[in-house]
Amino acid sequence: MTNSTQPAKTGPLKGLNVVEMQGLGPAPLAGQLLADLGATVTLITRKSGPADPTDINNRGKRSVALNLKSVEGVAAAKALITRADVLIEGFRPSVMERMGLGPEECAALNPGLVFARMTGWGQDGPLSQTAGHDINYLGLTGFLHAIGTADDTPPPPLNIGADYGGGTMFLLFGIMAALYERQTSGKGQVVDAAMVDGASALMGLVHAFIARGHWSEDRQANLLDGGAPFYRTYECADGKFLAVGPLEPQFFAELVARADLPQDHKASQMDARTWPDRRTSYAEVFRQKTRDEWTAIFDGSDACATPVLTWSEAPKHPHLAARGTFTQVNGVTQAAPAPRFSRSQPAAPQSPVAPGADTATVLRELGYDEATITRLQNDGILP
Repeated sequence: MTNSTQPAKTGPLKGLNVVEMQGLGPAPLAGQLLADLGATVTLITRKSGPADPTDINNRGKRSVALNLKSVEGVAAAKALITRADVLIEGFRPSVMERMGLGPEECAALNPGLVFARMTGWGQDGPLSQTAGHDINYLGLTGFLHAIGTADDTPPPPLNIGADYGGGTMFLLFGIMAALYERQTSGKGQVVDAAMVDGASALMGLVHAFIARGHWSEDRQANLLDGGAPFYRTYECADGKFLAVGPLEPQFFAELVARADLPQDHKASQMDARTWPDRRTSYAEVFRQKTRDEWTAIFDGSDACATPVLTWSEAPKHPHLAARGTFTQVNGVTQAAPAPRFSRSQPAAPQSPVAPGADTATVLRELGYDEATITRLQNDGILP
């Protein structure tokens, strides 16, 4: 067990104390984003191990290795939770309860605790105890059916929509709302963040379009799903791609001028009957030049036409480079903390510590003496 050395916390969440149970996907990202903004996030992990600079979601966190199948391991976890503002866990419903770390037990120790639970299906309902992933949650909400081309199956949009959009971001939103409410009530509460709920909430605009009769359930037939010839991607002469999205008439007029499209298209931009033929004709136009040639043509304009960059190209783009959107930490490219703040500037990201690196330090903070720490190590309580 090695001790880690971490820089002092800065940022708007300095002073917020978070305990995170080791998990996958949206919960670790939530902990990372809180740590990025200055929260002290202590990760309870299953065992110690070597440091991994590529484990980006664990940057900025302290790491404590505890055997939660043991009474003394659970007791140490409870001691941590007693001092926390927030507890994050992403297990299936009832797992925390079976460990003796459920909401009731934790509230008895710490009435002000915000107990933040991240699942795909939610804490209740017929599917709450079944497995699933981003693609399944999107499939159930109508989200996935709306994505893709008319002549192919809906493609999985990485794991952005449910895991991170409907999951991480709504978990964080719930945490912040519960912390705000605690200022009045003095009490914590359980945040039940379900990816199916969050992903559905993200689609408010589409639900409005449907209610107004402005959205078809057919794929690639709508304003924002690739149906409109002015809101989609096009292949260029070099096999690379251009993202085209001038929805507003004045921006579409700029696209028409710079791409030398027919002038009369401006008057009938929103006539969906013209869209299939125009998708074909626009595709031919954009195949005449390389992606970088089109980028130069549209540079600095309001045509809303931008290159589709690869992962390795993105950090080098002049705009992202100027803003410092990406950073490198020990040779690992990753996003810088977001959003930005005028006063409470977060510290620069550091490589994640080794799993379990802070176990002894944190236990000392909790009042454990050296003899007890050594005994717990020898007994396998601190794996």
